[in-house]
Amino acid sequence: MEQGNYSVGLDIGTTKIVAIIGRKNEFGKIEILGSGRSKSLGVHRGVVNNITQTISSIQQAVEQAEVNSGLKIASVVVGIAGQHIRSLQHSDYITRANAEEVINDEDLDKLCNQVYKLVMLPGEEIIHVLPQEYKVDGQAEIKEPIGMYGGRLEANFHVVVGQVHSIKNIGRCVKSAGLDLSNITLEPLASAEAVLSQEEKEAGVALIDIGGGTTDLAIFKDGIIRHTAVIPFGGNVITEDIKEGCSIIEKQAELLKIKFGSAWPGENRDNEIVSIPGLRGREPKEITLKNLSKIIHARVVEIVEQVYVEIKNYGHEEQKKKLIAGIVLTGGGSQLKHLKQLVEYITGMDTRIGYPNEHLAGDSDEDIASPLYATAVGLLMNALKTDEKLLLNANHREQTTENEGQEQPVMAGDPENLATAATHKAVKEKKSIFDRWSEKLKDFLDNAE
Repeated sequence: MEQGNYSVGLDIGTTKIVAIIGRKNEFGKIEILGSGRSKSLGVHRGVVNNITQTISSIQQAVEQAEVNSGLKIASVVVGIAGQHIRSLQHSDYITRANAEEVINDEDLDKLCNQVYKLVMLPGEEIIHVLPQEYKVDGQAEIKEPIGMYGGRLEANFHVVVGQVHSIKNIGRCVKSAGLDLSNITLEPLASAEAVLSQEEKEAGVALIDIGGGTTDLAIFKDGIIRHTAVIPFGGNVITEDIKEGCSIIEKQAELLKIKFGSAWPGENRDNEIVSIPGLRGREPKEITLKNLSKIIHARVVEIVEQVYVEIKNYGHEEQKKKLIAGIVLTGGGSQLKHLKQLVEYITGMDTRIGYPNEHLAGDSDEDIASPLYATAVGLLMNALKTDEKLLLNANHREQTTENEGQEQPVMAGDPENLATAATHKAVKEKKSIFDRWSEKLKDFLDNAE
């Protein structure tokens, strides 16, 4: 099979590293060709803190995916998260030299590049510049200004910022593992791609991705990303609390959480007890499930309340910013029993668990369709899109080369011909904001070597 026929998403998480190989079938659904998973060593709260261990974990996951699929992995799309990620809203404008010319991609480029020049705190780098709405000569709420006339072009931007060294470290780990980095994307955006429907994004929805080291939040309204945040707590702190509270080892605490854990303490009766084997011939420990639930409940409430503060910061109580579709929970932590009910109780918003199976082919492995793999599936979807665009651009370049010197003259005064010519020009020049950002980031990572 040729390299061009499949793509790879690589999720570098705090508890696990997942590599998924897939391609689109004839129905536009994603067919999973193979996957690999390894324990993540060297990542703490979404940030690489041991390069050697992270490289080794990446290599294990990639090798397993290669063995499962019988394919060779060359390039990957990687996600970025971590407590260093923050976001801000920014408005900017440009004054166009000629208001009688239509607004084109170059104007949007100019406006976006202006945002990239924003002065950040020392050691910070702009990761994403996501335009929300445009204004042309004061006319507001324009989603697509290309083709309009106007002298002043304004836009509101959602700007995502991260630590330079954290971004460089991820790039370095991927390269040292013998892989090419074809793209890098914010993990909450990847998870949203995998589990949210377009209707939910239009209506207004908050995606909460509870991972091992961090809890990621992405808020959408009117189909546009409005707010992102990374909270530096996840499933691991719950395990840590069980370990401390019950005086047991981490492995046992994790098993207890998965098998018997509940976010709602009223669920268990006082006489429900689980026995944990003692270490090296010591007496077994008896733990009441009610006590276990109380420990979990206390920490989960703290995490959910922090997320709710971020949702309030976005301003969801305003009529125009109302999140009609409520909350979608995903990630490994979302599988905790009764978490959905607890989130509904704290926030008063409708909640569902998000599964990434909507975009997967019918015969996909059940494990991959679990919320645990939402980010990895989202990254794979991003990888497929990136590869499709590269293929389209390559084909377009070939056609342009063939047609050079054979351009047909456009009849003056014929609006249809003029429109067609303008469309061809737009196709030729069009390059999405995301592609431009990817190129910038790749240059930045290459220079960081």
